[in-house]
Amino acid sequence: QDKEKLEICKRNDPPSAETVQDMIKYARNVIEEFRRAKHYKYILCLTLTPLACELLEICELSLDKMGVVFADSNVYMLHMMYQAMGVCLYMQDWEGALRYGQKIIRPYSKHYPSYSLNVSSMWLKLGRLYMALENRTAGIKALKRAIAIMEVAHGKDHPYISEIKKELEGH
Repeated sequence: QDKEKLEICKRNDPPSAETVQDMIKYARNVIEEFRRAKHYKYILCLTLTPLACELLEICELSLDKMGVVFADSNVYMLHMMYQAMGVCLYMQDWEGALRYGQKIIRPYSKHYPSYSLNVSSMWLKLGRLYMALENRTAGIKALKRAIAIMEVAHGKDHPYISEIKKELEGH
């Protein structure tokens, strides 16, 4: 399963082991750089958009660079996509957040156990984004998938589940 998590791009001329190692090193460094930049942003409490845009740019540039070697299902790619999704949510860029979420959900479903709350959380975010963007059919489907996982993980009577079901009834 670790090989799946570190999947590289399928190409006729696969990258060398050294290239892959260099990219892993780059990925770890850029993840740390992003963490520092995000932490710095919160400490200074600067205006919303300029620094958030810089954070999104870090994500996008690193995704472009890593995407030359890594497949979208690679954990380093997924980490940066998840961060980019978070920045988009922070900036209220619902379409951008949805694009990243749609790229994340399939690999998450593959890497995590069937009833993982990480997968449930992603379906919940996607469902709410679809609803906000008035794609009711996709929203209901995603929210129901989140509920199905949460019922197993939390139990059918959990308050989170009741809350989501009320959301569904309201739409």
